[in-house]
Amino acid sequence: MPTHLPLDYDKRLMLFAGRASNELADAIAVRLGVEAGPVDLQTYASGEMYCRYEESVRGADVFVVQSLAGTRDGRLSLNDALMELTLMIDAAVGASAHRVIAVIPWFGYSRQDMKSRLREPISARVVARMLESVGVSRVLTVDLHTGQAQGFFRVPVDHMTSLHTLTDDLRERLPADAVVVAPDAGRVKLAKKFATHLGAELAILDPEAAHDSHRVIGEVAGREVVVVDDIIDTGRTLAAAVEALRDEGVTSIRAVAMHPVLSAGTPERIAALGLEELLVTDTVGIPAGVPQELRVVSCADLLADTIHRIFVDDSVAEAFGGDNI
Repeated sequence: MPTHLPLDYDKRLMLFAGRASNELADAIAVRLGVEAGPVDLQTYASGEMYCRYEESVRGADVFVVQSLAGTRDGRLSLNDALMELTLMIDAAVGASAHRVIAVIPWFGYSRQDMKSRLREPISARVVARMLESVGVSRVLTVDLHTGQAQGFFRVPVDHMTSLHTLTDDLRERLPADAVVVAPDAGRVKLAKKFATHLGAELAILDPEAAHDSHRVIGEVAGREVVVVDDIIDTGRTLAAAVEALRDEGVTSIRAVAMHPVLSAGTPERIAALGLEELLVTDTVGIPAGVPQELRVVSCADLLADTIHRIFVDDSVAEAFGGDNI
């Protein structure tokens, strides 16, 4: 008679942090009721990266949290973070993890999602192929620059949005006649969703009409406005929007950006704008010395809930009523 193996198999969830997302991963772990697993991550003197999991991951669902961004202390560049994530995925696959899910709160290279000139790469697609080549099972990310970038992957992509979290936080501080402003044509869809959730009107900034008195399309004079973008990097788009809106006679300006990339010199540029508030998430670590106007809303609850749903094979879309595309 053949011996039958028992089928009472206990599934395990294991969470690990790359060095670009230690704080966010720790916050996610607290909400999940687990501890971030021990992993040895090093950068050798030659610049090579090293990774080793310090406990068995065999048979586990391994979630690796790593934004594609440099660390604020300068120890890791964006490309270092990408290489580290790739090695962590490969190491987990090689150690017989059941599934390896890359949790990428900020998907660096996401702005390079198409060819705008001849002989350019589609860099977001290249990153997708890199991650797939080492065996990633699934990708979880937040507020892609364009949702279509999900199509670069052949594995499932869970595309979350922090829009609900941000609007819920902001709503109580806005007057009933506040106006949401899209800083350019590319952000109109995002700003429209934001305005809908706030129950506010929408205005659009036309950057092509810099010397035109009708640069702002919509009624903003004498009202509080909220400029909405998915990324704040150099801050120049926001600065141009602030100048145009002040020319139109707005009473105060708030700004929202999902991803605080905040390249060198940007905090100082923001401080000079005289904003009422700049609302961001923690998909990217916040540098020291940011202006007091900056307010951070964590994505930890959002990501923890989604990770749990993936782990138990529950519907991710139901968390947003399908509004996470």
